Amino acid sequence: MKELFRETEVKMKHAVDHFHGDLKKLRVGRASISVLDGITVDYYGSPAPINQLANLSVADATMIVVQPFDPTQIQAIERAIQQANLGLNPSNDGKVIRIPIPPLTEERRKEIVKRAHDLAEATRNGVRQARREGNDRLKSMEKDKEISQDDEHRGHTETQMLHDHYIGEINKALEVKEEQILEV
Repeated sequence: MKELFRETEVKMKHAVDHFHGDLKKLRVGRASISVLDGITVDYYGSPAPINQLANLSVADATMIVVQPFDPTQIQAIERAIQQANLGLNPSNDGKVIRIPIPPLTEERRKEIVKRAHDLAEATRNGVRQARREGNDRLKSMEKDKEISQDDEHRGHTETQMLHDHYIGEINKALEVKEEQILEV
């Protein structure tokens, strides 16, 4: 049964970790290179993460600077940033790409908060699915007489406690991110 709880917790933790990564990609109105995480560039026919093709840095609170290792790829990198649909408008001078981070409008802030809520709900569904799978395995173990009914009930309680812990973690992270997005 311990193995079952471990597997269930790993699935829940994986969903929450993925959620934290997705939250980092949401813009909060100030420059952060994590906004560019997940952008892939067509590098001689193969997709490559932008951070493997360029040096990323934050010049100030409103500017990200992308300095490609291979200057011939500057157009491909710029195109990938534009196609990422982040609301950013990069410009280049032939050597570096400058990405000004415009201040967020109230409407855009609300869109980003809505996106964060959608990500949170998808993550909650992942945690619920892990709980459901764990509970189903407990039921089948009891049915096959591998564990007693009491053990099954204790297992359901333990699984529910794991579920509640990770749902709470999701809600807390969402609350913090929402505050960051909405602060002016």
